[in-house]
Amino acid sequence: MGPTPLSAQTAVGRLPGLKEPKLVQGPGNVLWLIWLEQRPAEKGRTTAMMRRFGEPTSPQIELTPAPMNLRSRVHDYGGGVLATAADNNHLHLVWIDAGCLWQQQLCWGEASSGQDVPAAKTPPERLTCPGPWELADGLLHLQHNQWIGIREQQGKDQLVSVNLQRTDQEPELLHQPADFAGYAALNPKGDRLAWVEWSQPSMPWDSSSLWCAELSHTGELINPTQRAGGNGVSVFQPQWLPDGRLLVAEDSSGWWNLMLEEPATESWERPWPMAAETAMPQWIYGMSTTAWDGERLLAATCADGTWTLQRLGLDGTVLKLAQPFDDLAGLRACNGKAVAVASNSSCGAGLLELDLQSPTTTWSHTPAVATPLPDREISVGQALWFKGHQQQRTHAWYYPPIGAGDGPAPLLVKSHSGPTAMARRGLSLAIQYWTSRGWGVVDVNYGGSTGFGRAYRERLNQGWGVVDVADCAAAAQALIASGHAHPDQIAIEGGSAGGFTTLAALCFTDVFRAGACRYAVCDLTAMATDTHRFEARYLDSLVGAWPEERSIYSDRSPLHHAGRIRCPVLFFQGLQDKVVPAEQTEQMAAVLRHNGITVDVRLFEDEGHGFRNQATQITVLEETEAFFRLHLGLGTNNC
Repeated sequence: MGPTPLSAQTAVGRLPGLKEPKLVQGPGNVLWLIWLEQRPAEKGRTTAMMRRFGEPTSPQIELTPAPMNLRSRVHDYGGGVLATAADNNHLHLVWIDAGCLWQQQLCWGEASSGQDVPAAKTPPERLTCPGPWELADGLLHLQHNQWIGIREQQGKDQLVSVNLQRTDQEPELLHQPADFAGYAALNPKGDRLAWVEWSQPSMPWDSSSLWCAELSHTGELINPTQRAGGNGVSVFQPQWLPDGRLLVAEDSSGWWNLMLEEPATESWERPWPMAAETAMPQWIYGMSTTAWDGERLLAATCADGTWTLQRLGLDGTVLKLAQPFDDLAGLRACNGKAVAVASNSSCGAGLLELDLQSPTTTWSHTPAVATPLPDREISVGQALWFKGHQQQRTHAWYYPPIGAGDGPAPLLVKSHSGPTAMARRGLSLAIQYWTSRGWGVVDVNYGGSTGFGRAYRERLNQGWGVVDVADCAAAAQALIASGHAHPDQIAIEGGSAGGFTTLAALCFTDVFRAGACRYAVCDLTAMATDTHRFEARYLDSLVGAWPEERSIYSDRSPLHHAGRIRCPVLFFQGLQDKVVPAEQTEQMAAVLRHNGITVDVRLFEDEGHGFRNQATQITVLEETEAFFRLHLGLGTNNC
């Protein structure tokens, strides 16, 4: 008998997203772990959870029970929705819900009595009134009774302050950047603040700058000054060391490497040069790839699409930490302990807890959901290097079908979103859903992807709709040539930017026999003139200057070349989508129908850009496979 096909309900229906873990030191040297949990079963509601560090079986406390939903809509992608701090008496929580800032203080129990679980002192209170703004990415400065974070209002980001001792207030302006800002960090003394700024048409991974200012005893910023970055250099995650020096990742070397401030000379040094990335594209707030563990610096670094965890000495030494996970995010550390969201080829995303004080690093891993497959039925991603656009060496992860023999199999080509994102190797139950049904899957790190250095990332400059399309087609052709894929059973799917690549691949290549896309960009002209603020000038670098080069936008838009598509297409679209309005999908589908092409469209009333609801995710997975099987002549899968 062959493997048991993984059900969609098992693959995506029960899988909560784990995000933004934090470590908080409580009384009695008890270390607490706090994390965010996004729950598809609750229509994507995000809540904050807490338990003792290093004790996965200890009781979990839900800090923000329903109906509270921790979510920010800054830049429409959000992130950075929870700020925490602790003193000897209280755990302080400040979060964002429905555009407002909320606060609650929890009293620490008495460890000696065994009742050390924190308990609410007062009900949650609303710190800010509703207003024509969105908030995100805050930190707590308890000495000044401040929340310091970002307000997006009237087409600008602002650094603002909120008084923790008042309710229903308006945030107070601290600093007005030229355009965008975020990722603020407070020094140990609490008298200096660092943050990142960038301005259109640049995205933060193209060109961004590090700023710093003194913070007065009344909570005001004094003499904001640019310290690094800008002019085509990107910076990521400023962080202060205990000695007051400032640390930041920047990519002037061609790689996001860490550099360290030398205050005496007001200069920077790069103690740990490496051909690897120590940063991610800043689509959302709340990301972290470096942390101070009390003695040394920890860094998650990515080379050739694979993440490792390293301990960096201030003398320039680099020590790779032995642990089995190669997909890492959300790194935090405190007093010789560390946490990250981690996965690998056989274990899904979970909380990785590391004790760095033992002679050999010890770790535990708690997945969000236990893997429902035995190891023998998991398809492990294999590095596939092939000649992509202009014969450049290009990377993908190939997942062979389980139990399908050695002959050519149906192939699903995945084009990731972003497009400045990356195909990761951590266990994806959605991919296993396909491989358990006899499909091979190739997840393409097309030119423009993160994790391979700035030059690889810049391959897509002026080339979106060309480079990515050629790379996805070349990946499929490489697998056809090697005998792994059947040339008449090649499908492609993607969401958002990956949906654009999917449609463009159907327009401009003859490799694919069916396609499916989620909230896909169909019309580049419409996106250039009618998208949200964060990406309003993104296409200047990906396609060309707007409106001067509008002809290129027309030449590459799938909507304007729908007549070239000769295979069935399936669309999924949320009606609340502000990034890619539903009108784009409806126009594309109408043109294809007029041309006699088989089209199916599924609209979701309560979904936006990125599907959060469990039922929606299950529907997308099941209906996509059924659509492909039908139109590729594979019959139905009744397993």
